[in-house]
Amino acid sequence: MLVDAIDFTNTRRVLVIKLRHHGDVLLTSPVLSVLKQHAPHLEIDALVYADTAPMLADHPALSQLHCLDRQWKKLGPLPQAQAEWRVLQALRARQYDGIIHLTEHKRGSWLARLLRPRWAISPSNLNGKWFRKPFSHRYPVIGGNRRHTVDIHLDALRRLGVPVQHYHRALSLAIPALVHTQAEQKRLAQGINGPYTVIHPTSRWMFKTWPTAQMAQLIQALQQQGRTVLLTAAPDAAEMACIAAIQAQLTTPAPSLAGQLSLKELGAVIAGAELFIGMDSVPMHIAAATQTPTIALFGPSGDIEWGPWQVPHRVLIAEHYRCRPCGRDGCGGSKISDCLNAISVEQVLTAIEQLTATVRNP
Repeated sequence: MLVDAIDFTNTRRVLVIKLRHHGDVLLTSPVLSVLKQHAPHLEIDALVYADTAPMLADHPALSQLHCLDRQWKKLGPLPQAQAEWRVLQALRARQYDGIIHLTEHKRGSWLARLLRPRWAISPSNLNGKWFRKPFSHRYPVIGGNRRHTVDIHLDALRRLGVPVQHYHRALSLAIPALVHTQAEQKRLAQGINGPYTVIHPTSRWMFKTWPTAQMAQLIQALQQQGRTVLLTAAPDAAEMACIAAIQAQLTTPAPSLAGQLSLKELGAVIAGAELFIGMDSVPMHIAAATQTPTIALFGPSGDIEWGPWQVPHRVLIAEHYRCRPCGRDGCGGSKISDCLNAISVEQVLTAIEQLTATVRNP
């Protein structure tokens, strides 16, 4: 029996801290859901970076969403300090009973000291005795592509005595009705008013991206099958260049909303698709959150640790590359991942056929 389990009947308010990128924050959503199911009376707040806020905004278990803006550093030391002070004061006013810190970020340790909760938990890999000291509990981080990131997050709740396996643990992305309407209008403007497949061929880390020639071959094959392919991408210059390179190789250019969607609109477009195809990136996690069947191509990143969570899917990897997942930015730092490039168009088409058959005949 866990002798230091938390009695949540005496806990009023908890702060969950996840200062990472978009996909990491979305993978935090089950922590909010499970905690709320376990203690319905609990007020659960979250602290994230401002650019990642859409991943948790309007989550049904969330009371308040607090944000730190990475752009504040451009304002200069004094304005940045003033902005962060305002956030700290807002957090202090909430008088948290507990803090759940889900990364090794040192800011979580500072907040655990400054906010003075009755209890606080952090990952066990937080370095430095001074930074570990404010936490009453620590949970082990099992890395090495052996455990999914969602389960690693949920280990924080397990360590606090929450019976995680009893609760619904799916990803959650709240998309307001107005956003669905806006996304539908943009899709219809592309001439798509029937079934469609979303392909998001890019990633913020381009070494996770399949070669444009292979992606173009895949799209043409799907078009020949009668599928309508809709391309999406972030407005980043590198991602837009990737889309342009793919389109240039197509006999019939695919409809594209690349660079035209907010994160929530992207979620709405993916939610309406019959299939999602993409890389290890936040749109793949959005597909899981919207329960859209998913084909995911993985190269140097860990498919067990970061793969689609609780959604019908197929993950494609190059089995004969024993060095993967290395987590490196391409082979030898080249920004080109041989293990990802080795995945063939035929492998992807076979996976699509298998997944489609499974979804139609579960």
